[in-house]
Amino acid sequence: MSSGVGTWGVLEDFGMDTISLAGTLEAKLKAIADAGFTQVMLSARDVVSHPDGFEAAVGVVRASGLRVTGFQVLRDFEGLSGHLHHYKIDIAKAMLEMCHALGSKVLLVCSSTSTHASMEPAAQAKDLRKLAMLALPLGIKVAYEALSWGRTINEFPQAWEVIQMADAPNLGLGLDSFHLFATQTSLDDLELLDPEKIFLVQLADFMWQEVSSFEDRMTTARHFRVFPGEGVHSDALADLVTRLYALGYRGDYSFEVFNDDYQQLPLERVARRAWRGAQWLGEDVLHRSVPLPNQIRLKK
Repeated sequence: MSSGVGTWGVLEDFGMDTISLAGTLEAKLKAIADAGFTQVMLSARDVVSHPDGFEAAVGVVRASGLRVTGFQVLRDFEGLSGHLHHYKIDIAKAMLEMCHALGSKVLLVCSSTSTHASMEPAAQAKDLRKLAMLALPLGIKVAYEALSWGRTINEFPQAWEVIQMADAPNLGLGLDSFHLFATQTSLDDLELLDPEKIFLVQLADFMWQEVSSFEDRMTTARHFRVFPGEGVHSDALADLVTRLYALGYRGDYSFEVFNDDYQQLPLERVARRAWRGAQWLGEDVLHRSVPLPNQIRLKK
C-alpha cells in the first residue's frame, strides 16, 4: 500500500462497499483490508446471507479490524400511511438493530420511489424525524440520500430542504456522486449545506457523460459504475471532493460501485482498483489542492 508522509491521514478517510465484490463476507472484508483500507460500508444483503446467520456475520465484521462506515440501505420509507407505514416502521426498527449490532454509526436511507407515498414535504419530513428519533437511543445517525430516480426527491437540494424541515439532530444528508452527476446538479448548490449535517459521501464514476432517463440512471447505477479515476467524470469528482473539503466536510468517503464486470473478477484485483482510486483522490487531488503544510488530514 502507498502511505506517503502527509497523505495517510487522507487515505484513512476512504473506504469501499462490500457490494463491489463477489464472494463471502469473510473474503470481501479480507480483500478490502489487504488492499489498504481501514473502513468498510456494509450492505445488509452481505450480512444476512452469511451461512451461519447474522450473529456470526457480526463476529466476522468485528474480527476484520475494519471500522464500519455505515449500513445500507432502507428504501421507500417516507410518506407512507396506514398499514404500509406500520410495515416500514417495523422494517426500519429491524435495520436499526442490525446497524447497532454491527457497530455502525450511520444508517443510509434512500429517497422514496413508491407511487403509494405522499408527495408532500411535510409528510416526508415527519416520517424522517420519526425514524431519526428511533435511531437516537442507539447512537445512530440517519443519512438521507436523494436517488436520481426518486419520485419526488431526486436531487440533494430537495433532500436538504426536507432534512431541515424535519429538524432532528441525528438526521443529515448522504451524498452520492453518481446521483449528482446523473441529474447534473450544480456543485455550486453544495454551498447551501451545513458540513456538520453531511453524514456520508459515496463516490463512484461511470463511463458515459449523460444518463437522462430514469431507466438509464437505474441501469447504469446498478450495473456500470466504476471507481473514482476510471470513468469520464474524474474532473467533476475531484471538484466535488475539494469543494466538500473547502466547505468544511471532515467525514467519510465510501466507494459505492455496482459493476457486473467486477463481480466476475478476483476480489483482490477489484479491491486494488478501488485502492488506486483512494490514492488518486487522497494523494493527487487533495494533496495537490488543499494548502496545508506537512500533513493533510481530513478528520479533526
